[in-house]
Amino acid sequence: MKNKNHKNNGNSECKHLNVKEEGGDLICQDCGLILDEKIPYKESINSRFYSDSQYDYERRLRKNDSKAMQDPKIKQKYDKINTLNKWFRDYQSSFTEQKKTIELFKSYGIGLNIDNVKYQEIKDRYLRYNKYHRHTYQNMVIIFLAILWMAIKDTTNIRVEGYIHAAQELGHKINKKMLNNAMHKLKRTEDLFNKQFKTSEELENEIKEKIKILFQKDLNNIPYESVKPYLKNKSDFHKIKLEMQLRANKILNQIAYKEIQNMNYKAFTAGLIYYIGQTLENKKIFTQFLIEKTSKFSSTTIRKKFNELKDILGDPQEYN
Repeated sequence: MKNKNHKNNGNSECKHLNVKEEGGDLICQDCGLILDEKIPYKESINSRFYSDSQYDYERRLRKNDSKAMQDPKIKQKYDKINTLNKWFRDYQSSFTEQKKTIELFKSYGIGLNIDNVKYQEIKDRYLRYNKYHRHTYQNMVIIFLAILWMAIKDTTNIRVEGYIHAAQELGHKINKKMLNNAMHKLKRTEDLFNKQFKTSEELENEIKEKIKILFQKDLNNIPYESVKPYLKNKSDFHKIKLEMQLRANKILNQIAYKEIQNMNYKAFTAGLIYYIGQTLENKKIFTQFLIEKTSKFSSTTIRKKFNELKDILGDPQEYN
């Protein structure tokens, strides 16, 4: 009892001058006495959380998040993060976010010619790549944008710079180099997966068939009223169009595959119409201005393709 009393007397003599706050408690560092328990951190910004229950803590966090979401800039970033989270999921059958992106591109005038058939091709191609070829580090947003551009680039008047600008406006971080790398990666992996390589002859026939179809379509889009001053009647107009199609077939047979393999065949078709128009007896019927209105390619592009054909076939006035 004496030792115990002596110890208590010794503790009572401590002035508690060396006090430190540990875990919310005020503790004397000399005698170890807890002077006060669970003191909230007054200097800390989040001190109130230490004295609350878990439920109150989570409720306060939700309340603060809700206030922050009222800021338009923070709300925009939050929505963008949620969208990207959806993009990075391992889709098996869902194509919701990608479909929304296609619709948004259409508001920029891009992909207006995507019908149900082409949409299904884009969807199947994306899901197939995502299932069989995707790596964990790959950004599937870039892969999808590459698939979409590859599907529309041959039949659109939009340049790749305009497509990239629209994608950036929609919040996607992409540039021309990233798009080209993604397209090369797609072609390489799909070739390895299919293990079926078309011969150059098959590719040549495929491209030329597309040109023939587009040539006929663009000719039919030219209204008779635009060429009426140079012709007697509509029957003469139909005869000229048939003659031009026959000449187009003969010209395509003379053009080698290497001349058209890396070319935008729609722009090439516009230049071909102008070139064949210059082989006619009356060269004023199919002018650059007329073809520009129907094909929606600029006169500069049409003239460029015309000069390329001129280098291959020679002067149209001397063409037999």
